[in-house]
Amino acid sequence: MNRTTTPAPLRVALVSEHASPLAALGGPDAGGQNVYVAQLAGHLAALGHEVVVHTRRDDPGLPERVGTQDGYTVAHVPAGPPESVPKDELARWMPDFGDHLARDWAARRPDVAHAHFWMSGLAALRGATGLDLPVLQTYHALGTVKRRHQGAADTSPPQRIAAETDIGRRCRRVLATCADEADELDAMGVPADRVRIVPCGVDPAHFAPRPRRPRSEPRLLAVGRLVPRKGFDRAIRALALVPGAELVIAGGPEPALLHDDPEAERLRKLAAEHGVADRVRLLGAVSHDAMPELMSDADLVLSTPVYEPFGIVPLEAMACATPVVATAVGGQLDTVVDDRTGLLLPPDTEDAALADTLRGLLADPDRLERYGAAGRERVLRQFTWERVAEQVARVYADALAPAPTGAVR
Repeated sequence: MNRTTTPAPLRVALVSEHASPLAALGGPDAGGQNVYVAQLAGHLAALGHEVVVHTRRDDPGLPERVGTQDGYTVAHVPAGPPESVPKDELARWMPDFGDHLARDWAARRPDVAHAHFWMSGLAALRGATGLDLPVLQTYHALGTVKRRHQGAADTSPPQRIAAETDIGRRCRRVLATCADEADELDAMGVPADRVRIVPCGVDPAHFAPRPRRPRSEPRLLAVGRLVPRKGFDRAIRALALVPGAELVIAGGPEPALLHDDPEAERLRKLAAEHGVADRVRLLGAVSHDAMPELMSDADLVLSTPVYEPFGIVPLEAMACATPVVATAVGGQLDTVVDDRTGLLLPPDTEDAALADTLRGLLADPDRLERYGAAGRERVLRQFTWERVAEQVARVYADALAPAPTGAVR
């Protein structure tokens, strides 16, 4: 099929074993994947495709199927106990999940099955066996990367890395979210001719510039889960060398629970040790509705993780016309254009060098405005969910071509 044409409508099965598009965000296993699946499903439906999202039943009161206002259906799969279970404990139930898919798909076969996260890949491949059904895989995060950076702190099941490699070799296509992930897949032995790069998206109608409130001091904003790999400690240490600026950190548990959060306590102690306790504010969880105003009100958004599979925060900031200072890791290498929408720094940048960068940018409001405008324009051109869904649909059409040798039929 010519990739410049619009693919014909398809019956699409999205498999997302732990991340339901209906889940409330903010739980321990509810976040970026839930948003991705919901947005992809809705925008594929808007393109005319018939979409069913298969996700695990985690509440006995959930109906078998739910139609959504965005035009897709959510099917709740009975696999394991009908209650919330940490995702790292769900692998044992994937055979049941896959057998349920096999029965469902034998009765009404989809044109393509698209699995999200490695355990969904196990279930989808099992369900597709013998059906001549192309299976596509989006990992959202790779066990090899997590193990490399977290070591003994990695709570993933021991079979994860081997399973991810096997899935990549058996499925019809792998959708990587960035070039760094594609390189990682190549190193794992996943055939490069099966890998297609399609980024995550952002809603530019929601994440849009909002009026800024008058403020005398510069404001830096960092957003994300309160975990050490996000690099909030680096931002606090650099703040000590940026006189007059304040650092706002959004994310983590609800504000009332922040005092019981170990990472929040560590960051508070670090701020006190560096003499900036009065210039660091931990907000805790911030609602999706409130985030655009918070991002628009910042002079700079800092995204300084040690590693990041994709990293949606820089895109959300850029959509709000706020420039970004980010570490050159993972998907941030693809989204942030150095010296155009912000600055990319090596992941091992020292605190003093980060502080120098921040002082220089805060002293140059014209440059900040230029970066912000370019960021918004880049999101509108390349990273809307409409564009992501169109690219994914073209990969589906590509996958319907004859399968590579050894792929599941």
